[in-house]
Amino acid sequence: MSILSGKGMYLWIISRVEGGDPQKIAELAQQAGLTHVLIKVADRNYKYNIDNKTGHDYVPGVVSALRARGIQPWGWQYIYGTNPVAEAQMAIQRTKEFNLDGFVVNAEVEFKQKNMEAPAKQYMKALRAGLPNTPIGFSSYRYPTLHRPLPFETFLEYSDINMPQVYWIQASNPAAQLLRSVREHQALSVWRPILPTGAAYPDGTWNPTPGQITDFMQACKDNNISGANFWEWYYARRITGIWDAVKNFSWPTSPAPTPDISIRFLDALNSQDPVKVTALYGNGGVHVNAQRTVQGSEGILRWYNSLLRETLPAARFEITGSTTQKNLRVLTWTATSSKGRVLDGKDSLGIQNGKIAYHYTYFTVR
Repeated sequence: MSILSGKGMYLWIISRVEGGDPQKIAELAQQAGLTHVLIKVADRNYKYNIDNKTGHDYVPGVVSALRARGIQPWGWQYIYGTNPVAEAQMAIQRTKEFNLDGFVVNAEVEFKQKNMEAPAKQYMKALRAGLPNTPIGFSSYRYPTLHRPLPFETFLEYSDINMPQVYWIQASNPAAQLLRSVREHQALSVWRPILPTGAAYPDGTWNPTPGQITDFMQACKDNNISGANFWEWYYARRITGIWDAVKNFSWPTSPAPTPDISIRFLDALNSQDPVKVTALYGNGGVHVNAQRTVQGSEGILRWYNSLLRETLPAARFEITGSTTQKNLRVLTWTATSSKGRVLDGKDSLGIQNGKIAYHYTYFTVR
């Protein structure tokens, strides 16, 4: 059985998708039934998805938002082989920093040159030594016979899963190309479970069609492949019908876990329903704010009725950051309403038996 199953999407440049908003990215991923999202976290031996002007790292917010909705965050890195140990160290650093569920190595044209087997082995040995318990995937060309001397076997020796790029560019036969790719990869001396990546991006005037996206996923299922990825989020959202084709394809996996209470709390606030928010609290729950402390569902309901009807009517709440420590959730958030904005919201939620037992909130309306 493969480490991954169901539908996945590569995410290249976070800032250009959904305004870089982690919650919107996670919401869309959940609506599309994605089980995992593969985020670029490194390029060569440099961090990736860092704002050049501000230094803001887009990765942790997306990882947190995805994980809270039961979606696996994986990382990936494009490697060049010029400094393999430094590249591996950066991959290890970023994977550990965000406690990623898995990591994908993307090796392409640079490793088609002669004498690249040694740097490939250096990189993979260092990566595996630094991430002994992290699933590692290998992403490269669909047909090994056309891309030698790239050392497919060297990469796969240290990998857990093979993710060939089955891009049917300028063609319309994804199922046939998938079958050829699987046969060629199975013929390698080192074999790993295959979870291919399909084409959800343009090439010149050519675009994949929704029907081809569906055919690709159906071919995966028909051949007992546990899942499929697509390259890439930005393009899949821009080419008419592509995102919906992924979204509408049914690929049942094990039931998704219940979203973390921080996400349920956010969703309840945005429903504008005080009863729905209050239902997240346990019996005898305590709510503390700058003005007063209330205990019990009746007092908490009154507080949320005032918040959602008078203080911030019809507000849109967005989580800007979150941390989890066993039974504690610390959230930072913003809200926009006809009566003002909140830019400094911060909540601490103490959780007991899946309910909010203690809640401290601070915010100012401007």
